[in-house]
Amino acid sequence: MANYKKQDTESWNAQEVRSHGEERPRRRRRRRGVNKFYYTLFVLIVSAVLAGVGWLLINDLCAFNKPPVTATIQITSDDNLGSVAKKLKEAGLIQYKWFFELFGTMAHAESKIGIGSYELNTDMDYRALITYMHNASGNLNADTVRITIPEGYTVKQTIALLAEKGVNTEEALTDAAENYAFDYNFISTTTGDESRLEGYLFPDTYDFYMNEKPSSALNRLIKNFQSKMTETRMDEVKSSGYTLKQIVTIASLIEKETDGKDQKNIASVIYNRLSDKGSSGTYGLLQIDASLLYALPDHTGAITNNDKKTDSPYNLYKKEGLPPTPIANPGLASIDAALQPATTEYYYYALGKDGVHHFFKTYDEHVNFVNSSDYAG
Repeated sequence: MANYKKQDTESWNAQEVRSHGEERPRRRRRRRGVNKFYYTLFVLIVSAVLAGVGWLLINDLCAFNKPPVTATIQITSDDNLGSVAKKLKEAGLIQYKWFFELFGTMAHAESKIGIGSYELNTDMDYRALITYMHNASGNLNADTVRITIPEGYTVKQTIALLAEKGVNTEEALTDAAENYAFDYNFISTTTGDESRLEGYLFPDTYDFYMNEKPSSALNRLIKNFQSKMTETRMDEVKSSGYTLKQIVTIASLIEKETDGKDQKNIASVIYNRLSDKGSSGTYGLLQIDASLLYALPDHTGAITNNDKKTDSPYNLYKKEGLPPTPIANPGLASIDAALQPATTEYYYYALGKDGVHHFFKTYDEHVNFVNSSDYAG
């Protein structure tokens, strides 16, 4: 009976508490599970996307299935890893600039890629691209100097300029010019003479490393010359009947005889004289002062009759035809003039006080001008 009353009392007390407004305990809602089919489909789609993207990145990284592309990339002191990646992408050598930058950062590419001109292709993977852009003389973080080499500079003048700017010593650069085995079929393998590079150190603006390896510095100029001699220009060389060396020699004579004007007319005079059979009185003699002065590097003042008696293969007052080598490094305008001369009957020219070259068909016309007050002397 007591137990009954106790239970009854507890039941009444519970009802009383509820009657005073206390909330009943909430029932736990049953959570609905994610539909297994849609979850599996989502996972498969994400996996496929990631796999596809990953495969594209791997293709780019490893150079799989790329169309054949070859390009020359010029790296300067202004470049960093990002700009290098941009150049590679614009050239069609890589597809994903950001991915190359990421790989390059992990591979410490900035300490490996050096300033220079590099011929690259799509057979090269990321690692090979970085390796081929390596310059043993320095990297993108090395101290560099920008140098403009003027048109018409000789090898000796070019070396002196590089030495003055700190690329290397004049002695080391001269030794490389005379003796290094440059891998170009147009460079003479005969050593001991720097003139074997004459005509092939292309005048342009370059970035060099301070204390750069001499052969590397000179090679950059030669490689630039090679790149300027395009397939079209080389076809013109072949059709001209002259060798590449002869064309460059003619271009060097034009370069030293002009101030940037009349290259094609001067070229016509040279070719007319080379083919002369005596009717004009030139007898194949070019009689170009600049070539004579190449043999007299310490000469000052006007050329005298005694100078014209100098015993040298560069004395074109005595030697018929072309000098044995170019006499300077010509610019592109002079090279093109040598390949595409004007068609004229001129055999003579002289510089007037008006700063213009005057051209003549006969010796008498030439002499009359030289003896006039219009001649610059």
